[in-house]
Parts: sequence; C-alpha cells; structure tokens
Amino acid sequence: MAQSCIALLFLSVAMLLAMAADATQFKVGGSNGWSVPDPNAMSFNQWAERNRFHIGDSLLFVYPPDKDSVLQVDKDAYDACNTSTFIAKYDDGSTVFTLNRSGAFYFISGVEANCIRNESLIIMVMADRTDSGRPAVPAPAPSPTPPSEAASEPSPPRPPPAPEAASEPPPSNGEATVPAAEPAPAGEEPPPPPPPSGAAASRVVGFVGVVGSVVMGIVL
Repeated sequence: MAQSCIALLFLSVAMLLAMAADATQFKVGGSNGWSVPDPNAMSFNQWAERNRFHIGDSLLFVYPPDKDSVLQVDKDAYDACNTSTFIAKYDDGSTVFTLNRSGAFYFISGVEANCIRNESLIIMVMADRTDSGRPAVPAPAPSPTPPSEAASEPSPPRPPPAPEAASEPPPSNGEATVPAAEPAPAGEEPPPPPPPSGAAASRVVGFVGVVGSVVMGIVL
C-alpha cells in the first residue's frame, strides 16, 4: 500500500513538472503593461484573441502598485465594471496569475475609471495541452470474413461443345440435283406420251405435203 502511494506521488510530481516545462507566461499589455490602452492601439481582448491559452499557462500583470491593481471578477462584474465585488484582488505591482482550469477568466482594473476606459481582459483557456498532443488511437481493423463453402469449392469443368454436323458439299457444276421420278404403282396404266414438240409437227406436215404432191403428179 505504501509503495503504491509513493508511486502515485512521484507520478503526480512528474506530471506537474511536465506541465510546468510546457507552460507559457504571457505578459499582459506587452511593453506598456497593465494600464489604460491607447484608443488607436490593440485592445487587451484583441490581444487575447490572437493567443492560445492552456491550463498551466500564466499571466504577468505589471503596473504601478500605488496607482492601479488587478481584480479577478465574474461576468456580471466585468460587464458593469463593478470594482466592489470581486473574486480576488492583486496590488503587488507584478502579479503572476496561473490559469488552473479551462474556461473563461475575467479581469478588470481596480480603478473604476480605468475599467471604463477598457482596462479589462477576458481570457479563454483551452483544455489541458497533454490531451491535445496525445495521438489518437486508431480503430481496430475489422476481421476478414471467412469464405463460404460454395466459394471455396472449385466449379466442375464445362463439357466440350458438341461437333457440328458437316454440311453436304454443294454440286461442283452448280446445278441442283433433280430427284428421280417415282415409278407408277402396279395396276395403273401409264400416262399417255406428251404431244410432239412444234419442230416434230412441222416435219410431219412437210412430209405429208411432199407425198401428196407426188401422188397428184402421177394421177395427172
């Protein structure tokens, strides 16, 4: 138990030292310090908007202690420049204020007339710098889906295509083959022969004419 407490104490001290090493001190007002700002110069709040404040950083207020002071107030007192109500008052002339939490801090001058003339400051503190510098842990990659049984089994080979029937070659002379005439069935008379063509009929008529001329010559 004692060893655990000692280890925790050392860890806390190490964290505080690390935060202190990374902490930044900001001098409010720069070379002019904590005083009424020049109307033509940058205001305190414009200066604050250009900086990033983290937990552990600090503000340095430099001012004449016999003429001014620093009041930490809430938002209502800040808006009204109410110097009679405050959270803390500092009048040592060189005040170091440590920003120990995130959120808004409100400061005004202890002299009401100075506060009305914009000697006031709002500081917005971001989260702990150790969280911003911590790398994000990547999400675990999804486990691969096991292949299904159907996908693992090889598909059977396709059967070879059937050979195409060889087409009969066309006749070499380019003429179509005429099918033979079927014989007439038994018991039926064959059809009469076709009439003679015109040339044969002309020869018969000529022969008959010649015979007739010869006969007529003999008779006469």
